[in-house]
Amino acid sequence: MTEPAADTVLVADRGAGVALITINRPRRKNALDLDVKRRITAAARELDGNPAVRVIVITGAGDCFAAGTDIAEMEGMTPIRHTLDATDRMFVALRQCTKPLVAAVEGYALGGGCELALTCDLVVAGEAARLGLPEIKVGVMPGAGGLQRLVRTIGKYRTLRLVLTGDMIAAPEAHALGLVSEVTPSGGALARALELATTIAAMPPLAVAAIKEAVQFAGDASFEASLALERKLFQILFDSADQKEGMRAFLEKRPPKFTGT
Repeated sequence: MTEPAADTVLVADRGAGVALITINRPRRKNALDLDVKRRITAAARELDGNPAVRVIVITGAGDCFAAGTDIAEMEGMTPIRHTLDATDRMFVALRQCTKPLVAAVEGYALGGGCELALTCDLVVAGEAARLGLPEIKVGVMPGAGGLQRLVRTIGKYRTLRLVLTGDMIAAPEAHALGLVSEVTPSGGALARALELATTIAAMPPLAVAAIKEAVQFAGDASFEASLALERKLFQILFDSADQKEGMRAFLEKRPPKFTGT
């Protein structure tokens, strides 16, 4: 199903358990205003609750992922307005999503757009893509998890270089730093993201969810606590029908048929 073209966020069923969310404001470089954030939030929550959907891909229409938060809308905001409008609701919803999220990035992923990409579990970027957190250039700072994710991914010194200068980095450098999963030729990010999503969607859903939970937990917990959770999740999966099917299919040298049970 695809929303009418006039909508600022399009949701499409790409088959094989893959759903696609497209930010559709190409004339504004897919800037993230409150309406777009609300629509992405609603779409993500609906798709997360749909058992037929196993992986969600997020991209931007035209030649840009998302050039940032809509500055025209944000310029006059007060702290109370931020709270009442829950301007971080999209990031909270994506952070809580149990399905794998794959970002397909072309062009710019800046500010809130970069934070959106970094909220995803995998990031596929076209070679000409540019990522950055330039909020300092307009008098503020990243406020939707960008700093925390950067520090945990690339460390203090590289993070400070990027956020204190507001510099953009090219996709190959982002890949070298560990911010991007794969770099494709320009224009190829969405096709590759959908290919990865299809591969993941064919895997046993309970194992996919357990892996995502363990990795997310590891970002904030001690090694011993993370190891304990990993072991517990590993053991629990031995109660699943998919574990029995997967191992039986391996021994019988045939493709497995996973049901998510």
